[in-house]
Amino acid sequence: MASFNKFNCFVLDVASALHDMKSGTSHVYKIYLTNSAPNVTNTVYNTPADLSTINGYTSGGASVGATTGTQTSGVFKFMPPGSDPGWTASGGSIGPFQYVVLYNFTSATKPLIGWWDYGTPITLTNGNSFTVALDHTNGILTIT
Repeated sequence: MASFNKFNCFVLDVASALHDMKSGTSHVYKIYLTNSAPNVTNTVYNTPADLSTINGYTSGGASVGATTGTQTSGVFKFMPPGSDPGWTASGGSIGPFQYVVLYNFTSATKPLIGWWDYGTPITLTNGNSFTVALDHTNGILTIT
């Protein structure tokens, strides 16, 4: 499983109440695919660049779904819904991509939260699927 990395701006965005991670409806948080390496100083959607709409992938990415947040003993977990987002290539290939980026779709600036690095470029050929395996036990991310 790829490990989660946060963008530096996420810390200030949480302190500024930009994200409501306790209960997010569908399409609040989205993920997109990129083959450009994220930099911790990136701040908004499409930096790094999203893939173009093609062959089953839609620019802007996919909804994470309805999220919830739980806090126990001072540790907050940002929890995903029951199913994980993903894509299936149709009519050709999707990619290459190596990174999956999480961002807040409903905020005006579409601020970045974090990303997963899959270690090597991935290309989905026609009929093949890719699913982002979100952590349903420990959460997408934790705040301590």
